[in-house]
Amino acid sequence: MTTPTRTHVTGGIGTSVRRPDGVPKVTGNFAYASDLHSKDMLWGATLRSPHAHARLVSLDIGPALAMTGVRAVLTQDDVPGLPLFGQEEQDQPVLCDGTARYWGEPVAIVAADDEETAQRAAASIVAEWEPLAPLDNPERAADDGSTFREMKIRRGDQNAVGTVVVEGVYETASQDQAPLGTEAGFAIPDGSGGLDLYVTSQWVHVDHRQIIACLDMEPDQIRCHPAGIGGAFGAREDISLHIHVAMLSLATGLPVKMEYDRSESFVGHVKRHPSKMWYRHEADADGNLVKVTARLLLDGGAYAHTSRAVLANAAFFTVGPYRCDNVSVDAQAVRTNNPPCGAMRGFGAVQACFGYESQMDRLAEALGVDPLDLRRQNAMRGGDPLATSGQVIDAPLPTIEVIDALESIPLPEPLASDDPRLLPGGTGLTTPASKVVRGVGYAVGLKNVAFSEGFDDYAEARVVLTPAGVEVHTAAMEVGQGLVTVCQQIARTVLGIENVAVVWDDTSHIGSAGSTSASRQTQMTGGAVHAASVGLRDRILEEHGGDELRNDGVYREGKRVATIDEICGGGPVENLVRFRHPETFPPDKNGQGDVHAGFVVAAHRAVVDVDPELGLVRVVRVDTAQDVGKALNPQAITGQLEGGIMQGVGLAVMEELIVDHGVIRNPTFTDYLIPTFVDAPAVESRIIEAPDPWGPFGAKGIGESPTISSTPAVVAAIRAATGKALTRAPVRPQDIVGI
Repeated sequence: MTTPTRTHVTGGIGTSVRRPDGVPKVTGNFAYASDLHSKDMLWGATLRSPHAHARLVSLDIGPALAMTGVRAVLTQDDVPGLPLFGQEEQDQPVLCDGTARYWGEPVAIVAADDEETAQRAAASIVAEWEPLAPLDNPERAADDGSTFREMKIRRGDQNAVGTVVVEGVYETASQDQAPLGTEAGFAIPDGSGGLDLYVTSQWVHVDHRQIIACLDMEPDQIRCHPAGIGGAFGAREDISLHIHVAMLSLATGLPVKMEYDRSESFVGHVKRHPSKMWYRHEADADGNLVKVTARLLLDGGAYAHTSRAVLANAAFFTVGPYRCDNVSVDAQAVRTNNPPCGAMRGFGAVQACFGYESQMDRLAEALGVDPLDLRRQNAMRGGDPLATSGQVIDAPLPTIEVIDALESIPLPEPLASDDPRLLPGGTGLTTPASKVVRGVGYAVGLKNVAFSEGFDDYAEARVVLTPAGVEVHTAAMEVGQGLVTVCQQIARTVLGIENVAVVWDDTSHIGSAGSTSASRQTQMTGGAVHAASVGLRDRILEEHGGDELRNDGVYREGKRVATIDEICGGGPVENLVRFRHPETFPPDKNGQGDVHAGFVVAAHRAVVDVDPELGLVRVVRVDTAQDVGKALNPQAITGQLEGGIMQGVGLAVMEELIVDHGVIRNPTFTDYLIPTFVDAPAVESRIIEAPDPWGPFGAKGIGESPTISSTPAVVAAIRAATGKALTRAPVRPQDIVGI
């Protein structure tokens, strides 16, 4: 049900309201998970494997136990329940089970009176290792059958051929989510054998399921609380220190805090899957896509995490937002001894987009046509089938509209200054403006929203009317994306009451809201809040004979007939809703079927300046047009677009986790480079509203789409400036100068 914004309510949908957590965050008064503490708490620390693959010959914890201030030292033998955990497959040991399968795998955990003692105690544990040869080559892993998932997509005539053919091999590096806040957790025993757990998370209920299994406890004995998070981007979707801090607290009977430093954070959470992709596009002489053939290979690292779902996304979006009746895709996610990979913003669609958009540019060049015209000609829209699964897009998909809107944004003025701050290399190695070459590149990306392949995807929300105002209760994680404002705006608009507070409940007080991932929370938790608010409003109006609910009560034909105090005379009035999106289904053996709940499309244009002699790049502008369904909070959308573009720029020109025989060689912000404020390009955005049939007020989730096509747009712009093929992201100086 769609409800118009009530004119007497401020801060409803369509406005850019102030975030209630904004001022506390910028003033340093917001409590993140790493800020939690108590007077009698202990500190936890972790001993990790120094090898990517090795057999643990012996482990002597005696030196740590002998240290003053050490309260507990635990190993895999101390895990009380299931010794393995995992979101999709329980395949990862809580602590090393005798074989280390990746560099940095946890081996033992320590609790001590202070952080320094805990760290020294962990370092004092004597581990004897027998190093084993790591399986670090994903192609060899594929040949050996070391896979998490293999997918085959076949659609249309497999013998179809086109008259114009382009082929390419593309690679994307491993990228770290690099959230500002590192992993942190605080466990507090309740005195009855259970505990309360506050840990950085994107989905407290799926964490809870894994934690109670490993601790061999009943659901009501462990309460997982949403905690303040300094960024996520997929890094918080899997278990990190959750079980460890809980084990230490239960073993000591005292509160325990664990917090990773930056280097430990690099091994403490999953990464974006590095990829290698073989593509063949065939078109007729007029430029219509006839057939796309592709093979995708993703390196999942040592454990499953969400590799199966990431692979599915990459496979289903192999062709992108384009019509093509004949498709052949083979995709594999392989198990290696490299760092574990899982969710990161874009979730498989990022890698595929780099491949298919590079191909579309190659095809345009081969045909001698404008690259945007080629995209418009083949653009998928509502009513068309998805090229891979054949699913008919039964909602607006404004692919051509976003391309047109993007092209309408004026290009920046030519570079006309020798100010080194405006040149590639900045105030370091620079070249005169006369030597700089400018390039412009485009890309269009497609992504699903919410969970797919038949997953029972739902979100629960409770809306409560009290004499003080409205409370929205949820377990959905606010990771900085602005869900808190969206929930308030939806409730305000439906109920006509301005005073709305969001309350984050633990796992014992409300059902799951699902993961803050898959661009799903605006539609899923927002949908639950909308439905709960509509149900609550309608019940109140019916019970009190009114036709409108306002800040001060129920009205009928403009006259108040019941005050808020009268409505709540018997106590707070509430409505609980479990909201589900339209049903999806697992694909058949050929990857066909109604796999996804919805789609979102975006386009990017990058303008870059390149120093061709030194191989340096300055990203001048990245403009975007974004399909949002309905803009519930325009300023929050702009923030998402600009932040997502920054991560896309990072993957395009600088972000790469260097892994050498399974060992991360750059696990610090000194050596793992991310764009800073100085590197941030100017951004101009266009918001396209084509309402979705099931999102609240027609809204779509857009958290991931800004990252998907920004990377290939930047690389395309560098290609335009240099004439180089540039088939790998990030683009390195040596790729440009040909060293």
